Amino acid sequence: MKRIAVLVSGGGTNLQALIDAQGTVLTSGKITLVVSNNANAYALQRAKNAGIDTAVVLKKECGSQEAFEKKLMELLDEGGIDVIVLAGFMTILTERFTSHYPKRILNVHPSLIPSFCGEGFYGLRVHEEALRCGVKVTGATVHFVNEIPDGGEIIAQKAVCVEDGDTPEILQRRVMEQAEWILLPQAVEKVCKEM
Repeated sequence: MKRIAVLVSGGGTNLQALIDAQGTVLTSGKITLVVSNNANAYALQRAKNAGIDTAVVLKKECGSQEAFEKKLMELLDEGGIDVIVLAGFMTILTERFTSHYPKRILNVHPSLIPSFCGEGFYGLRVHEEALRCGVKVTGATVHFVNEIPDGGEIIAQKAVCVEDGDTPEILQRRVMEQAEWILLPQAVEKVCKEM
C-alpha cells in the first residue's frame, strides 16, 4: 500500500474526491498526510474528519521558497510518502523540489492541457479563457509535476462539453463533477499500482 500525501491550499474538493475513493477506486494507496500552506484551508478539516494526519507549512514563517520546500521535503520524507498529489495547491514548486520526487508528484488541472494552462492559469481564469475562446470541449488533465507549471507528462485526461449559457462558475463546477473528481482518483490509483 503506497503512502499518499495531498498538498492543499483551499476548500479541498479534490481531496474529498480522493478520500471518498479510498477502498473503491483507490485501492493501491492510502492518504496518510494532508499538508496545507494555508492554516485556514477547509481541506484540513476534511482530512481531520477522515482521521488523516495534517500539517501546515507557511512560506512566510519559513522565510524563503527554499526553506519552505526544505520543510515540506522533511515532512514528506519523514512520513515515508510514496506519492504526492497537488490538489488545489497554490504554490509553484521549483526544480529542487520536483526533481527530488521524479514521477511521484501528480497535479490535476481544469483543462485539456496544452490548452489554458501554465503560469497564471488556475481557478476561474481557466474557464473564463475557455469560454472567451469559444471552445466546445474542455475538461481536466492529471499530469506529473516538473519545474514547468502544467508542463509534466500527461497521465490522463477527460473531456467535458461546454454548453450554451455557461458561465465560468457553471463550467468550473461541471468540470469538477464530470472530470476532476473522477479522473484524479483513477490516475492516483494507476500511479500507485505501477510503482
